[in-house]
Amino acid sequence: MRISSGDRLLDRTFFVSLILKGLDGVLELIGGVVLLVVTPSQIQLAVAAVTRGEFAEDPNDLVATLLVRYAGQLNVSLTLFGAWYLLVHGVVKVLLVGAVLRDRLWAYPWLIGFLVAFVGYQSYELVVHYTWGLLLLTLFDVFILYLTYREYRRHKSPGRQSRPEPSP
Repeated sequence: MRISSGDRLLDRTFFVSLILKGLDGVLELIGGVVLLVVTPSQIQLAVAAVTRGEFAEDPNDLVATLLVRYAGQLNVSLTLFGAWYLLVHGVVKVLLVGAVLRDRLWAYPWLIGFLVAFVGYQSYELVVHYTWGLLLLTLFDVFILYLTYREYRRHKSPGRQSRPEPSP
């Protein structure tokens, strides 16, 4: 059976998307650790220092205004929730992406379920608090979901040689 150039492109896209998801998971882990060790007041001071120059140029800068507003709303419980969320999400993402990259068949359904749950949550958030960034993230996750399902089906197809699963 010959592999079409479209299939090769989707295979490469799947690989690159997994790498990006894995890197995102690592960044989430770093962000979660930072939120555990940095206080809300330290975050507010850092945001004020970073936005000071921008406000000098444009006192109505949208991004700087939003950063200052959101940093001002931080408290210990919100910061701890954010740390917990990022750490759990990052660990799950890194473990599942790593397993899929190592061609572990058991990881595909877990990654698919994980993506379905987050696409569902992100869709709810889009209805409640629409942002272009969240829309793009959701579309990216839907695309990765499609690629993961496609790859899983290919791995399960008869005649496909795959590495044996290691015993737990």
